[in-house]
Order: sequence, then C-alpha cells, then structure tokens
Amino acid sequence: MKTLHLTNHFHRASGGIGVFYQALFKAAARTRHEMVLIASAERDATEKINDFVKVHYVASPRAPFFDRRYRLIWPTSYLFDKDSRLRKLLVEEKPDLIEIGDKYTLCWLAGLIRRGLIKGLDRPLLVGTSHERMDDNVRAFLTTGRVGQALSRLYLGHLYLPLFDQHLANSTYTAAELETAVVDHHRRPVEVIPMGVDLDHLPAAGSDTGWRKRMLAQIGGGRAARLLIYIGRLSPEKNVGLLIEVMERLQDEGNEEFHLLIAGAGPLEGWLRDECRRRVAGRIHLLGHLTDRQELARLLASGDAFIHPNPREPFGIAPLEAMAAGVPLVAPRAGGIITYANTENAWLCEPDASDFAATIRSLFANPEERGRRIAEARQTAGRYRWPVIARLHLQRYEQLWRDFAGRSGPGRSTTPSLAQETFHSRPGCTLGCRGERP
Repeated sequence: MKTLHLTNHFHRASGGIGVFYQALFKAAARTRHEMVLIASAERDATEKINDFVKVHYVASPRAPFFDRRYRLIWPTSYLFDKDSRLRKLLVEEKPDLIEIGDKYTLCWLAGLIRRGLIKGLDRPLLVGTSHERMDDNVRAFLTTGRVGQALSRLYLGHLYLPLFDQHLANSTYTAAELETAVVDHHRRPVEVIPMGVDLDHLPAAGSDTGWRKRMLAQIGGGRAARLLIYIGRLSPEKNVGLLIEVMERLQDEGNEEFHLLIAGAGPLEGWLRDECRRRVAGRIHLLGHLTDRQELARLLASGDAFIHPNPREPFGIAPLEAMAAGVPLVAPRAGGIITYANTENAWLCEPDASDFAATIRSLFANPEERGRRIAEARQTAGRYRWPVIARLHLQRYEQLWRDFAGRSGPGRSTTPSLAQETFHSRPGCTLGCRGERP
C-alpha cells in the first residue's frame, strides 16, 4: 500500500512533528512501505528521501499571525483551483490512505475527497492525526474560559471529525478532546498511538563534562551551580512565563545557585528575553533554536534537571528524551506527559512557581531517590524507542486500510455508510485502543 501524509509543520523549526515524520521515513525504508509527504514550503520542490519515501514541497505563504516561522497551505489553494499543485500530486500519487495532521487549513481537503470532487482520484481511506488540542490553542491565542472550549467542541464535532474515516491521537489527553466533541450522527473512531524517542543519539547525562564546563564559564556560573534545561517552542500555549516565576523563587529562596538554559524560538522570544533581563538577570540564558541535533543532545545531557512548565502538553518528546538521557524531569502532573511520566520516574508537581521551585530543590536533596527514579525513567523511555513506535504507526495504517478496502470493494470508490462508521470509543486506551504498552 501507499500512504500519503499532509502537514504544515515539516521544516527546520517544526520540532516534534518533524522528528515524527523523520522516524516514519526510516521505518518505511526498513519495511519497504511506500510513503509520500506533502508539506508547505517556501517554493515547490520534490525530495527523494530513500527508495520508498519522497517529500513534495508546496509553495505556501507565511502564517499571517501567531508564529510566522510557519508556512500554511490555505484552503483557497485547493478548494477552487482544480489545477493546483496539491490536487495534481494527489492524482499522480494515487495513495491508498491519506493522513492529514492539521485541524485548520488542510483538513478541508478530506471533505473534497469524500465528495468525490477531485477528478482522477479513487477514494482512499482518510485519517486525521491529532498532535495537539484545539481548545488549548484557542485558550492560548484567542480567548480563555468556557466560550473558547465550547467553540472548539462545536467546530470539532460538527465540522472536523466528520471529514475523516478514522482519527489517531498522540496521547489520551489529545484524544479526549475529540471523544468529548463527538456528535452522535458524526461518530468516528479515535485511537491513540504515542510518539517516540531516539535512544541512539542521546548521550547519557554527565557524559560530556567538557561541554558543561565551557557552558558554565560562558554564562558565569560557579562550579557548584545547578544547570536546568528547557527545550521547546517559545509560544503562549507552552506556558513559558512560568519559567521566569520559578527562577525568581529559586533565586530568592535558599543559597544554591541555579541557571536555566532555554533552547527554542517562537513568538514569545523577544518578550521572554526582556522579562529575563528585568526579573532574573544572569540566571536565564536563551540559546535560540538549535538545529544541530548533536548540540541539542549535548545540552540535554549536561543538565542537572529538565524543567517542563506546560500542563497542557499534547505529548512531549523533549521531556521523554530527558528521561531517556537520565536527566531528572520536573513537570506538571497533567496533560499528555503523564502518558509516560509518573511519581516513580519523574518529579511531578502543580503548575505554579512555588510547587515547581520546591520540587526542584527536593530532587537534589535525596541522591538515592534521584538515582532510583532516573533508572526507572530510562527504562520507561526504552519502551518508546522510535523504531518500535514508527513501525507501529505503519502497521496500524496498513490494518486500517485493509479493513476499509474490504468493506468498500476493489475500487474503494464508495463512501462508507453511517452504520459502518459508527463506533464506540475507548478513552482509557493508550495504544491502538488495545490497552497495550509500547
């Protein structure tokens, strides 16, 4: 079979989404799975990744708001233009399954396909993949409170969910939003398949003492200073403002010296730099977006703790990487992180400055307990190795397509009936709705 994937988030600044598709590329080559990715870009291009994978880039404008590092394939580029590059690529590739990882500008393509409005394209299986929650984005960028949540639920239940035959989510936290938005006459299956971690390129914590010494000298830290790490997008939905509040607490309370290194970029970068200079001068250091994976790995492995402030993280690849490297994880006991993090392998707390600061101090107070949790964390992370997780995704695509092809006939040109599409979701599942662990 051939799968075709569409996203607006495959580029140098894409973070977890880029890592996800790179892992799928490798798994596709190993399993001889034919795979095509279509992504927004500055200009049209095609790149052959390996014998089984290629990427088509579609020239797209920059996002007009939120984060202008991203480019968006707008609905106007394919809804009305029958000769658009995107439509032509779909017809040329003739995929058996189309997966769309977007709730805003690309998802409407599934509606065209369901209606048979793309001439020359046989009806493929349509899969919507959720790597984030819409209500969290609305809360961060537009409006807080129940109004935003209600609008998200209406949009998802009546417009987004019915566009697809199947939905996959990266955590039970992300899936829960879809399941609560389901409308009886628009029911669709929702399953959970997690993200993964690359263990092969992660040095163990403390393995590069030279890098750590150079960094401490660069930021003016003493030999006994505690080095805290945050890696992630600097955007409103990431709750990065809490990092400043935590560092204020650590600076004002106690005698230990703490420094926080932040690797990432985004719309809040300028604001964060100004606030750090004003409130915790010399204690928070912004490194920008690190594109070199080896440099990022050295940074991670040189930390004494990884600080993740977001209680609404959809999954959290960076925190999982910290656990894999043997770096203590301090994070809220909420969101997609609790897919893998718990009180046995991490330091979980309330998402407020007081509890965060107290938890950070506590992890250094008991070396024996710290060692035990670190060992448990590395064992947990080992169950989420990318080769296993990526293969699981491909296997699920294949099984879903087989089920769909069997009920739709050889040409798969008919739209499944409402009765065929009715489902009973299982919100407690963690992997493929079978209750399995990776």
